[in-house]
Amino acid sequence: MKITRIESCVISVPYQHGGPHWTVGGKAWDTMDSLLVRVQTDDGAVGWGESFGYNAIASTKAALDAIVAPLFIGQDASNIAELNFQAQQKLQNFGRTGAMIFALSGIDIALWDIAGQVAQQPLYKMLGGKHTDKAPVYASLLRYGDAKLVADNCARAVERGYRMIKLHEIEEPMVRAARQAIGPGIALTVDTNCPYRFDGALAMAKSFAPHDLLWLEEPLWPPEDWAGLARIGAESGIAIAAGENASTLADFHHMLAAGAVTYAQPSVTKIGGLTGLLEVLDHAKRGKVKVAPHSPYFGPGLIASLHVVASQGDPMMVERFYCDLDASPMGDAIVARDGFMTVPQAPGLGVTMDEAVIEKYRIA
Repeated sequence: MKITRIESCVISVPYQHGGPHWTVGGKAWDTMDSLLVRVQTDDGAVGWGESFGYNAIASTKAALDAIVAPLFIGQDASNIAELNFQAQQKLQNFGRTGAMIFALSGIDIALWDIAGQVAQQPLYKMLGGKHTDKAPVYASLLRYGDAKLVADNCARAVERGYRMIKLHEIEEPMVRAARQAIGPGIALTVDTNCPYRFDGALAMAKSFAPHDLLWLEEPLWPPEDWAGLARIGAESGIAIAAGENASTLADFHHMLAAGAVTYAQPSVTKIGGLTGLLEVLDHAKRGKVKVAPHSPYFGPGLIASLHVVASQGDPMMVERFYCDLDASPMGDAIVARDGFMTVPQAPGLGVTMDEAVIEKYRIA
């Protein structure tokens, strides 16, 4: 079963999330943009993947099309782990993070989709899980920067059945507004996206401490300051989560060795796909660190993360951005109802991509 074709495409879909759109890196997020990857074999099998993503799409797509995809053409699609390893070795001169590993991640997810189809099993069962119809998800709110909007959207998310809320705020009044809106019975986390060096990060963490956070995510710049993260957790009394900016198993090894986190957060579109995520999951289990996959996506990366969560006996939750898209090529597969997502039961990722929707919203 040889890989004969790898294609990438970018879709750009309008969304609503109950507030003004977030500006990141000088670009307003007026749409949710996804980099989709389609892999085909000589026997007609087709798998879909997703590469990170957002403002990095242009560089990731260029790397995928020109450098990474050619490494896989003509190779045996069933030998996923070895292909992943060989590609990383060949790409090491370009760096061990960024566009190259993001591109590799999308191809790896697509190959796992094909593997599940060949095995006639949904991925969560291939990964050792037992039959399950649904998995719990939490609402990951975008940044509002307005206490009333934070409170209103948190309350609305709870009304929609979510039992855990993540904020992307960096100021205490917003966190206080969220806790007051949802009450004491709902888990609350905050992802701050690495805003401060140590002193500022610690001050921020201590200001959040009275609001009973399940975890504080990436409070520190640079994100790989593992010793600093460990200190912030110890001195603030809040469990620390990190990992979306880690791109190799070695990164997570150093993170865990430093005692930096209570929750490790590998991102399937950035860590080398399912192959990389599963390596991190095994490493974290041996280190007795909890895993909370990072998955604010709306393509195969989200569904792959859903399968991983569904395969685990330990309680894990799926991260889902709290917004509504105008359309999705994955249809209802991305929809959360009453705080749960339905686990696909068809082979592989278990989702039939709607190529008419892809063409409608395709921009590259």
